[in-house]
Amino acid sequence: MPEAGAGQILVRVRAVSLNYRDLITAQNPGQRTPTIPLSDGAGEVVAIGAGVTRFAVGNRVAGTFFQRWEGGEITAADHDFAMGGSIDGMLAEYVVLAENGAVPLPTHLSFEEGATLPCAGLTAWNALFETGNVRAGETVLLLGTGGVSLFGVQFAKAQGARVILTSSSDAKLERARREFGVDETINYRTRPDWEKLVWELTGKVGVDHVLEVGGIGTLEKSLKSTRYAGTVSQIGVLTGFAGGINPTMILVRSLRLQGIYVGSRQMFERMNRAIRQTGLRPVIDRVFAFAEAPEAYEYMRSGAHFGKIVVRVGEAG
Repeated sequence: MPEAGAGQILVRVRAVSLNYRDLITAQNPGQRTPTIPLSDGAGEVVAIGAGVTRFAVGNRVAGTFFQRWEGGEITAADHDFAMGGSIDGMLAEYVVLAENGAVPLPTHLSFEEGATLPCAGLTAWNALFETGNVRAGETVLLLGTGGVSLFGVQFAKAQGARVILTSSSDAKLERARREFGVDETINYRTRPDWEKLVWELTGKVGVDHVLEVGGIGTLEKSLKSTRYAGTVSQIGVLTGFAGGINPTMILVRSLRLQGIYVGSRQMFERMNRAIRQTGLRPVIDRVFAFAEAPEAYEYMRSGAHFGKIVVRVGEAG
């Protein structure tokens, strides 16, 4: 049983969620830390250390991905305290978090829903609003139906943006249309030149913003889908790391290509205010028991999920 020191809180974890990063970390033969995996989790405060004023016993909280990135621009020192990567993560019954490395959960969310917010939710929020400045009426292109992309769909639609979504599954695309009001869908299996269809759907202008989760395998197509002076937020590397891109299009179209690596605690708090105001509920595909965590990893590897994969650690919340 860990103990909360000065400026720390002890949290009884109720649920955690998986991200593709967690799968990469587990598969990395050179990975020596963390001992405890997963960056995302939610639970209740059961003890507080000396000097803690932001939380009290019984509060429902989620941990922040970066335990020391409170606000402003990220630094190398902030980067060194990423949960489930450089430091221990959330797949445990009890964890100690920094007082400034946690946020209150929106009251209408369960622990399972709250556990999906720290990485996937905040990454989409940061890309679209903190750095992307997406406005009503603009067009956003989202790739796939994983956690980040579906959060992006929900946030973009709540802002009044037009959404174009790609997937290899017609069933998933139809569900996205039906449940979230996605405006246009493209099956990239049957339409491998999907960037041309995006161009046509936007009147040969291009989208305003892309949440690019594929990496090298999709980045060039995403760039071709983007309007002059538009923005591509590079978020994921689902297609791997090998290869390269021709930077000419970035130059010629004056594109903004930005890397998004989650976000700060202050961004998290702003996102939670929006979630409370809109009543947004995260999309959970499947919930596994604590003892089934290896199966949850395998399910992530299969790519069959629509939304987030959650592991319940304690009682349902």
